[in-house]
Amino acid sequence: MSLPSDYSNEISALNREVLKAKPSDVLQFCANFFLRRLESQRAEFLLSQRHSSQKGGGMAESSFPGNNPFGTSPSGGNLATSGMHRLAEEEENDITASPTASSFARSGMDNTQQHQQHGQFGNFGGFGGFQESMDRSQPPKSQSSGTVGSSDVQSFPNNYNMNRRTSVSAESLNPTSSLHDNWTPPFHYKSADQQNRLKTAVSGNFLFSHLDEEQSNQVLGALQEKPIPTKGIKVIQQGDVGDYFYVVENGSFDIYVNKSGKLEAGPDGLGTKVGTVGPGGSFGELALMYNAPRAATVISTEVSTLWALDRVTFRRILMDSAFQRRRMYEGFLEEVPLLSSLTPYERSKIADALETRKYPAGTTIIKEGDVGESFYILEAGEAEVYKQGIDKAVNRYKKGDYFGELALLNDAPRAASVISTTEVKVATLGKNGFQRLLGPVEGIMRRNDPSKMGSDEVDPLAKGR
Repeated sequence: MSLPSDYSNEISALNREVLKAKPSDVLQFCANFFLRRLESQRAEFLLSQRHSSQKGGGMAESSFPGNNPFGTSPSGGNLATSGMHRLAEEEENDITASPTASSFARSGMDNTQQHQQHGQFGNFGGFGGFQESMDRSQPPKSQSSGTVGSSDVQSFPNNYNMNRRTSVSAESLNPTSSLHDNWTPPFHYKSADQQNRLKTAVSGNFLFSHLDEEQSNQVLGALQEKPIPTKGIKVIQQGDVGDYFYVVENGSFDIYVNKSGKLEAGPDGLGTKVGTVGPGGSFGELALMYNAPRAATVISTEVSTLWALDRVTFRRILMDSAFQRRRMYEGFLEEVPLLSSLTPYERSKIADALETRKYPAGTTIIKEGDVGESFYILEAGEAEVYKQGIDKAVNRYKKGDYFGELALLNDAPRAASVISTTEVKVATLGKNGFQRLLGPVEGIMRRNDPSKMGSDEVDPLAKGR
């Protein structure tokens, strides 16, 4: 009996990640991998169903496809009631906290916080549905204790997810929750000089490249300037809870990773230096994106300036934008004939790698003879193909058509020029992503190459649809 295709796809993806990362703790790596996949699937489901959800409520847990591991609220309601009220209060407190205080000297969570994590939402730090299954595998607790002792926590590995904050988990499974509540991003006044410096600092950062004008203004308003007065300041410490994302305006920061999973005492406690971040760079996003402890320690090497974005705003705006963009591209890619043979998982990987570009009418998108660096899929608008020596267009492109692949397949100069006839919007994929993600359809693209059919009158980029 053959295994389900979805199962085979997931295992294949896990195998690729294991080969790439070569983790020392395989079990933890696999657990983290499937947790991220589950969070992604649930978020996408909620996004696709948000228009059918009841006003003021959330998606019913029973409507999630497959077996629901998150269970339901013990009270019979959903997390949008009293539980979420407590989370909202916690987030408000987080926003007003100093982003550097937790990094320079952090002693960990107190017993009250630990009790909230273990007692209210279950041992997995998330959604009551894990409580029952986890209780079966652990010794029963005293009914009179009411708290979790330090020995309970220390019995787990350092990198175990026991100390994840419940609010992070709740947010991660509904990145579009900002669409359904009255949350407004914080705003910090900036002088004209600060605004100019900030725009320069974030201009080349990929995390900001997909935001629309409204989202960009919200993020810029929420960022706070954080001067770093000297070298040797630990901005974030490995193993800590992640509360802020940082963009470097000036100065530099060294990145250290300790194999133990946390910063330790002693001359070698930092671990191994793995990189340096300079102006325009950023750090701290991984802990916020994946609800994981800080994966590295970051230390200033000189007087520097950072811009900090709090965790709530980061997830509400940046991750919400990423999920919406991914869903949009997945829907678009389903309509591209070339990619119809790919699995949904393969198309989702392509969607994550695509970049959006817009061109006004009359723009030369690619020029004959140039080196090919990108592959293009036309999202909207129309374009025409021209070859030197031929006065009229040799081909026309419309929504769903693709071009620019032959220069990447054959490592050759562009065979023709493509000029927009209307305002166009294209999805682009760089050379590395093209070679890594479009391998399954390479044969189709080569078969659709008219230059190998002996036709001298047709642009080699033209496709027989």
